[in-house]
Amino acid sequence: QVQLVESGGGSVQAGGSLRLLCGAFGYTYSSNCMGWFRQTPGKEREGVAAIDSTGSTSYGDSVKGRLTISQDNAKNILYLQMNSLKPEDTAMYYCAASFMYGASCHSVREIHYWGQGTQVTVSS
Repeated sequence: QVQLVESGGGSVQAGGSLRLLCGAFGYTYSSNCMGWFRQTPGKEREGVAAIDSTGSTSYGDSVKGRLTISQDNAKNILYLQMNSLKPEDTAMYYCAASFMYGASCHSVREIHYWGQGTQVTVSS
């Protein structure tokens, strides 16, 4: 059974930085992609960053240039470095994995496994 466990969330002032981590357990073969999503109350969960099996990365428009996704395949850890944070980045952040061929990991419909979420709060 695949399990994703996030850590690293917290509270920070606008302009600050945080690094989120996601440990992946129970993998018997590589996922097609992994990603980070975020959600605020009353809104749909949105994909903010993704990385595929070749290491290619992609980002949502609102976070380009500020968030960086990376992974350590040897340790099965996914990272999200968050710089120049804004109050609108406040959300619950979720790690996600997809085994769907051709998945981008930017759509919730492609995701097979979710982490439990970690809260990021950015104050102005």
